[in-house]
Amino acid sequence: MDKVLAVAAASETATGLALVLAPSLVSRLLLGEELSGIAIPIARVASIALIALGVACLPGKARAGMLTYSSAATAYLACLGFTGGATGILLWPAVALHVILTVLLAQSAYRARGAA
Repeated sequence: MDKVLAVAAASETATGLALVLAPSLVSRLLLGEELSGIAIPIARVASIALIALGVACLPGKARAGMLTYSSAATAYLACLGFTGGATGILLWPAVALHVILTVLLAQSAYRARGAA
């Protein structure tokens, strides 16, 4: 794998992990401002995308990247809904859509492994 791509993927994955764990700290360090309110769950969903981007940059891993994103977004959004965090009218439809996408991506990955 191209070393520059590997470094970029690792840095995006690390940033995503840091944002999941401490979104306000990362925001303060990067932008000089802390996050609050609705910005925290939005930052965490964006961080899930950064992690998935890092996974997708591995050779032949685009499906794995999307599966990573969809399954993590499903879990996080459902967690928000179950704990009474930020919930809007489209939260549960979004969770349902991500469950369906996760199942379809997992089935596709399973079939691809069987064909290999």
